[in-house]
Amino acid sequence: MKKRIIGIDIARALAIIGMIIVNFKMVLGQEGNEWVKLFVNIFDGKAAATFVVLAGVGIALITNTAVKNNNDEKLKKSKISIAKRAFLLFVIGLLYIEIWSADILHFYGIYMIITLFFVKSNSKTILLFALLFIIIYPFLMIIWNFDLGWNFETMDYQSFWTINGFVRNLFYNGFHPVIPWTAFMLIGLWFGKQNLNDNRFVKKALWVSLIIFVFIHIISYGLISFLSEGDKSIAIELKEILGTSPMPPLPFYMISGSCIAIFVISLCILLAKKYENSKIVDAFKKTGQLALTFYVAHVIIGMGIIELYDIKKFGNYAIEFSLTYALIFSFFCVLFAIIWRKNKKHGSLEWVLRKLTE
Repeated sequence: MKKRIIGIDIARALAIIGMIIVNFKMVLGQEGNEWVKLFVNIFDGKAAATFVVLAGVGIALITNTAVKNNNDEKLKKSKISIAKRAFLLFVIGLLYIEIWSADILHFYGIYMIITLFFVKSNSKTILLFALLFIIIYPFLMIIWNFDLGWNFETMDYQSFWTINGFVRNLFYNGFHPVIPWTAFMLIGLWFGKQNLNDNRFVKKALWVSLIIFVFIHIISYGLISFLSEGDKSIAIELKEILGTSPMPPLPFYMISGSCIAIFVISLCILLAKKYENSKIVDAFKKTGQLALTFYVAHVIIGMGIIELYDIKKFGNYAIEFSLTYALIFSFFCVLFAIIWRKNKKHGSLEWVLRKLTE
């Protein structure tokens, strides 16, 4: 039996904490100190991208042995289990979409179904299709209006529960549309098919991904500065096309998001190996193993507490409060994970998902 790669769990913990920071900022409020805003904005789109890439890595780790051994029966069983999990995540996401419109789980379920078609593909094919998902998107924007259905002042999608609106939101202009976001999971699948126990490969992945990430940001900034010629209004418009923000998810964002995800995962793998017996590593490992539970909890419990306290202030808190509250909530998530895992093998939602998909 292969030894669990602890770094994957740690990366998952960091991704979920990053998502908590981003989502609390978006819901509670994001105005205030510019330095705090700059720090929080670092996580925009990157934490969620890492979360999705990690899912692709997970699918690879589950299916690798069956694929390598040409064990079709075992592979079929694994794919059925993953497909069931994808369906349940899709349903869970939709069940609470009314209280959390930026849900990623229902998108996540579709990415998983698509990714299953590539588990037996070679690395080049997987990366080619990931690239196709990224490249196709700008052409879709030429054909369809990205703003259709959106009220960007309230961040509400007004036609979500219509057939056309639902499909459009799911595949094209939602918070995490299937096209191009499935590319993140395919890149995770590619990464998970590599030898992650080989430190030389992981170190190479870390440095290459970091270099590409920095290069993309320099090119993005340079193009915006050059083409805007100092005009701020033009620069704002160009940022939507040449920037690295997640909405709309254009190529510069998709590439930078993929690279930072690979960088973070690689770094976590290396650090976890070096400090395997550290209590901090153990705490984050346990937190990552309860990622789904904490994702749902940060909406229902985390945002629910503030809503009960004073719903009228939603969106009007200072960025300092949003960040502080996110960090405090994350701390309690880590503490809960440590206590929970003393007696339980899986998180509550993870256990339910496991039982329903066995």
